[in-house]
Amino acid sequence: DAAVVLKLREYAGLGDGLADTRSLAVLAFLYIYLSVFAESRELPSLTMAVWSELPTGAGLGSSAAFSVCLSAALLASRGAIACPAVEAAQTARWSDEDLELINKWAFQGEKIIHGNPSGVDNAVGTWGGALRYHSGKIKPLSSTPMLRILLTNTRVRASWFQDHRPHSLFITKFPAIMNPVLDSIDAISCECERTLMEMARGPEIQHYQVLEELIDINQHHLNVMGVGHPSLDRLCQVSLAHGLHSKLTGAGGGGCGITLLTPGTASLHSPEGRGQRAEGRGQRGGVKRLQ
Repeated sequence: DAAVVLKLREYAGLGDGLADTRSLAVLAFLYIYLSVFAESRELPSLTMAVWSELPTGAGLGSSAAFSVCLSAALLASRGAIACPAVEAAQTARWSDEDLELINKWAFQGEKIIHGNPSGVDNAVGTWGGALRYHSGKIKPLSSTPMLRILLTNTRVRASWFQDHRPHSLFITKFPAIMNPVLDSIDAISCECERTLMEMARGPEIQHYQVLEELIDINQHHLNVMGVGHPSLDRLCQVSLAHGLHSKLTGAGGGGCGITLLTPGTASLHSPEGRGQRAEGRGQRGGVKRLQ
């Protein structure tokens, strides 16, 4: 509701032009808070504390993670969803109905922050695992193999990309050229899904080789579309020198890239991997930055 968003901007002292991360996060909180408790007799007083190890503007879905956690917390506070935690249980999970409701409100938060999101990031944040997205429809993949992925932050923020956004111009200016590229990316996704389904039944070395080839082709296509960046090209060059294959993740123009680690790849923390020049940040498997 654009009118409600405008009123909330005024209430929070956020001008129409303010689009920084903190302001948008506050706006998303206020909108979901008011909406979730709209039918309550009175708005409850509460304190919401939020922290995250995900860098913003890096293609990791940090805003979706925020919106999912925020929605789940507010819905639980209102009593709209059950508390799945059971004492002494190792894991807890909401029902599909509760997850649908969490995802619905998380998508509203994403719309506040991004305007016209696809809904993929908040769906992944809600259900976890791997999802198939096609023509606006999202389908969880029931069985996928465990893959080791190296995450690299180029430290080039999305703000660079806001001022250099050629991909939409390419698509409208050269539709006869770009539409086949988009069709090819769709075919890459389908082939990747088929390969992952085969790997779930028993991974073979040829499956990893196919994934590496698909990663390379996909990255080339993304560069053709204009969403690459020299820092991502450097990542691909450095990882390829070590026999590994990388591509960008998220909207591109910087942000993060992912590198597929094949079986036998030495860990950066192992004696074999300490010769690789890399720097670790954060905790619990934090971001790795190639020098």
